[in-house]
This record gives sequence, structure tokens and C-alpha cells, in this order.
Amino acid sequence: MVARLIDEDPEGAYGYSKVALRLASRVAAVREAGGFAAYANQKYAEALAEFRAARRMTGSADLWPLMADCERGLGRPEKALDMAGAPEVHKLDKAGQVEMRLVAAGARRDMGQLDAAIVTLQSPELASNSVQPWTARLRYAYADALLAAGRQGEAREWFAKAVEADKDGSTDASDRLAELDGVEFVDALDENEGGNETGGSGDEQAPAGSDSDEGDKE
Repeated sequence: MVARLIDEDPEGAYGYSKVALRLASRVAAVREAGGFAAYANQKYAEALAEFRAARRMTGSADLWPLMADCERGLGRPEKALDMAGAPEVHKLDKAGQVEMRLVAAGARRDMGQLDAAIVTLQSPELASNSVQPWTARLRYAYADALLAAGRQGEAREWFAKAVEADKDGSTDASDRLAELDGVEFVDALDENEGGNETGGSGDEQAPAGSDSDEGDKE
């Protein structure tokens, strides 16, 4: 239930995780699920504690990037950077190492080190033309860092590359790209409702005997 609800109903997922923790707190998967649910609800101290417990039980380094991001959430970017340079990072698979790079870049931005954040994201994975599960998020983070540093032209290029890789809409890269291009999307329904509220173009009149006429008389 945690896995089923966590994206659409994180509070509901958190509630289920608390029940699971009461019933089976010595099961690593339960502690991990509790960590994910707390993380989704921005309860970073609780998430970090659960991730640490799961890691002690399994000995796996897979949760290391999430633990580092919890440190960011707790206002400790320096600790997140320390974790990015720890030996545990070398035990991660490629996806985990990319995730750790994203966390490290975020920590640099938290500290106001925009140029360092950009350099942190520059990697063979970023330069590769092949599309992997992490490609869209990596390109998006790089574009966002460039934009924050005032490098708008480069940012637009990388938002466009993020759109190319984002087949499942995991980022809002297309919206960011449209914003940079000055494109505004207007909801036709809202536009019609607005026209009705203002009486349309002004050429049309309410028919005799309409509710508006009767309301005026009343």
C-alpha cells in the first residue's frame, strides 16, 4: 500500500507505513518503506532514521543518496557533500552514482555555490547521447543550474535536451522551455468563462425577458 499510494497520496502512504512499522519494525523492507513514506512527506529526520536502520540491517549502500538528501532537507548541505565523497558512493550502481551527483549539486546550490553545482553535474552521463532512466532528470538539473547562474542560452539548450529524454513526463522541462521562449498557454474553457463574465464582445445583448432583466426589476 505504501508503494501504491506514495506518488498520489503520500499522507495515506505514510499512515500505512506507521502501521507496518508497529507490526514488523525488524524487517528491513518495512524500515525502508517507512523511510520513503516519511521522505515523501518531507519528514526528513524520520526518513533518515528509517533509512539508517534499513542500511544497518542489509549492509547495502543503495539508500546512501537518499540519506544525503535528507541531510539537505535538514539544512545540513555540508554533511550531504561529505557523504558524496564517502567510500559508499563507489558501491553504488550507475543510477545511484548519478543520484548522488544530483544531491551533491543540490547541496552546492544550497550553499550558494552555483558554478560548483554546474561543474558537479558535468559528467560522462550528462554528455552521453544515450537515454537512460536518469537522463531527463540529470539534464533538467543541469539546465536549472545554468539558468540560476544567468546562463539563459545554455539553459534553454539543456531544457530542450531534457524534453527529448523525458518520455514519461517526470519533469516539467517542457513548461520551463516554453517559459524561456515566452510561450503562454491559455485554457480555452477559462477564456470562454471570462468572456461570459464580461458580457463577451459587447455586441450581444441579453434577450428580453431573461433572468438578468428580471433580476434588475427585483
